[in-house]
Amino acid sequence: MRTRAAVLCAAAAVLAGSVTALPAQAAPAAPAARLAWTKCGTDDYPTLQCASLKVPLDHADPSGRQITLALSRVPHTAPTFQGPLLVNPGGPGGSGLDLAGFVASALPGSVAAQYDVIGFDPRGVGASSPDLDCAPGHFTAVRPDTVPATAALERANLDRAQSFAAACGRKYADVLPYIDTVSTARDMDLVRAALGAPKLSYFGYSYGTYLGAVYAKLYPERVRRLVLDSIVDPTGVWYEDNLGQDVAFDDRHRALMAWIARYDATYHLGKDPRKVEDEWYAMRAALAKKPAGGKVGASELEDTFIPGGYYNGYWPDLAEAFAAYAREGRTGPLVEAYEDLGAVDGSGDNGYSVYAAVQCRDASWPGSWQQWRTDTWAVYAKAPFMAWNNVWYNAPCAFWPTARRKPVDIANAKLPPVLLFQATDDAATPYPGGVTVHRLLAGSSLVVEDGGGNHGITLSGNDCLDRYLAAYLTDGRVPRGSGVADAVCAKSPDPKPEEPRAAPAASRGLTLHGLLGFR
Repeated sequence: MRTRAAVLCAAAAVLAGSVTALPAQAAPAAPAARLAWTKCGTDDYPTLQCASLKVPLDHADPSGRQITLALSRVPHTAPTFQGPLLVNPGGPGGSGLDLAGFVASALPGSVAAQYDVIGFDPRGVGASSPDLDCAPGHFTAVRPDTVPATAALERANLDRAQSFAAACGRKYADVLPYIDTVSTARDMDLVRAALGAPKLSYFGYSYGTYLGAVYAKLYPERVRRLVLDSIVDPTGVWYEDNLGQDVAFDDRHRALMAWIARYDATYHLGKDPRKVEDEWYAMRAALAKKPAGGKVGASELEDTFIPGGYYNGYWPDLAEAFAAYAREGRTGPLVEAYEDLGAVDGSGDNGYSVYAAVQCRDASWPGSWQQWRTDTWAVYAKAPFMAWNNVWYNAPCAFWPTARRKPVDIANAKLPPVLLFQATDDAATPYPGGVTVHRLLAGSSLVVEDGGGNHGITLSGNDCLDRYLAAYLTDGRVPRGSGVADAVCAKSPDPKPEEPRAAPAASRGLTLHGLLGFR
């Protein structure tokens, strides 16, 4: 049992930023700009086209400073044209340019052909300008152990969080007040106007579900169809939602341990899931003292295994790396798994910077570090896998240099039927969030993957889920049931040891803290 760190006087009280309210009505869209599409196809998505759009940094000052959004498109090819389908992979901080190509190729051809599938890099992200990178190399290995078993470890992690927030404030003081979900939703309406469309269809994963719900609340009359997959609980943004993630990721990590135990003939780590889990924590303790390959310490080990909570297709590779280290002392597979799944590269620095900027601006966070500490130790006592890793990931919000918005109440928007997808064992956006949004969006339909634990569940190989998606995008049909869920699909099967597989493109970028996902 880890001991609690001593109270750090310098961090005993962290002042939260002031709160700014959402205007009663959305700002009107500026006059539509014209988009000049050019070819930018890739080997995977050869029909992809690209354009850029100028939008106001501050939507309350439409003639003021302009920033640039990067857009992508796969144009419709069918005589029946249903308008634009804007897609978003989540984050906040995820790039959506390639997602347009993925969605257009993964949908049935007859369905995709009826839409212009539109991707975009939200403000601050990727090819949009300016793109944020507050502190390059913030996640360079080896970081301090996330679990603050000593006052020195707590201070080291607090210093990292405070330094990151300060770096953002220095580099982007004029931009940070406008990097938030409401501003991005307003950008989306300018994209709609630039496309010449009276209404917008939208398909969002993860954090993209909150973004879509906020857009729908701001512009309900401009929503044609709305698909939300792996749903953020809008009543908990963002502090409470992160606490809920900690428990759900711990459950998912234990599911991986049970899967490894089931295949003891392959991995030889034991048939008892509890003993396998004990072995994993023994590995963590050893890496805290001597990082594998000088790269994978305790914190990096968590980073490597967190993606397994998003997508079980990673389980065979993670289990192989775990077994190689625990049974044979070989570090190579563990380092390789970290580099493939856990390491943050340059684009990840951008994604994390936007993640922090949006989440810290979107809502109030506790004003006292003592509350963060108390809450996290309480969660850690029952769900240790990700609790402290998660809190340090979000801790810059304790020191954030901008004022905070009030979260958007998405209830009571008068919308056409909305289609929701949620897995019961999703770790990143736990199941209750889907049920909550189903209740808040009157007339919505909820399709549940029973027993599923992956994040981003449509267009990932489950034919049952995808049939509901295709029917809705074809003619607006939604299932209607009498229970909490309107329709239930069996989960996609878990992998087998000989079947490691790459994550579906829709889930890439969701697998390291949000990015997806959110987180």
